[in-house]
Amino acid sequence: MSEYLWDRSGPPDPEVEHLEHLLELFRHRRGMRSSEPRVLASGAAIAASIALAVLAWQLLPTAISRPTSWTIARIGGNLIAGQALRTGALPVTLEAEDVGQVVVRAGSQVRVLESSEGRERLELQHGAIHALIWAPPRKFIVDTPSARAVDLGCQYDLSVDANGNGLLTVETGWVAFQNRGLESFIPAGASCRTTRGRGPGTPFFADASPEFRESLERYESSGERANLQRVLECARPKDGLTLWHLLARVPAAERPPVFDRFAQLVPIPADVNRERALALDRGALDRCWNALNLDGAEWKRGWHQ
Repeated sequence: MSEYLWDRSGPPDPEVEHLEHLLELFRHRRGMRSSEPRVLASGAAIAASIALAVLAWQLLPTAISRPTSWTIARIGGNLIAGQALRTGALPVTLEAEDVGQVVVRAGSQVRVLESSEGRERLELQHGAIHALIWAPPRKFIVDTPSARAVDLGCQYDLSVDANGNGLLTVETGWVAFQNRGLESFIPAGASCRTTRGRGPGTPFFADASPEFRESLERYESSGERANLQRVLECARPKDGLTLWHLLARVPAAERPPVFDRFAQLVPIPADVNRERALALDRGALDRCWNALNLDGAEWKRGWHQ
């Protein structure tokens, strides 16, 4: 690179001009007096670090000009609504003081869709993020091509491949995964796949046996009853979370073995009516949910209100 990087003398370097363009959004507006030194003794190292950081990401153009709550860590300046951020070889951290922190992994693209007092909504177009959220439940949302992740006070990882399929894994708290009326509730220690065209799949705990997880994935992709039978055979009491979700997703003819296996593994109340549960009666399903000793059914039903 030429001396242009340090004191703007000599011909401008195209790479540096590109970096300056990317940083224009965050340019400090106060002028510098001509007598002030432009470079400190460690200026070369600082400039090199900044150049490396900027090369890790780029902001894509947008016609919208309203600033959001989100800034790029250590650089500052608010991202613009509708603006996409594309990462390169290094991750980039987004921060919003009253919301949380989102690490955008290398090779990813996210966009700020909405930023208001009541809701913060990002879009993960492809790649992966790690979200640590301290905002009230339901305020932070991430859209993907196949499902919407609604934070319920948590920390989680979310990835989306080139086909729009994804995987969500919750580290702490809860996430609700939804699409067109289909909802999955994922607690800490659990994961959930999502498929373009089908939406969120059935949650499962990460420590479930490989055969359980593989049989569940095969059943969701093929619908073959033999795979469902292996899921039921391999289930532990903790996997009642998966069976509870399956009860409302399998064909009516396959509900009885799902419910019966659930009742073997989970101590459901004696007054839960089997026929009502097979008919997907909300009261019966709520009582089965409560038997999992997770958060109560009233919370689960009211999370989106």
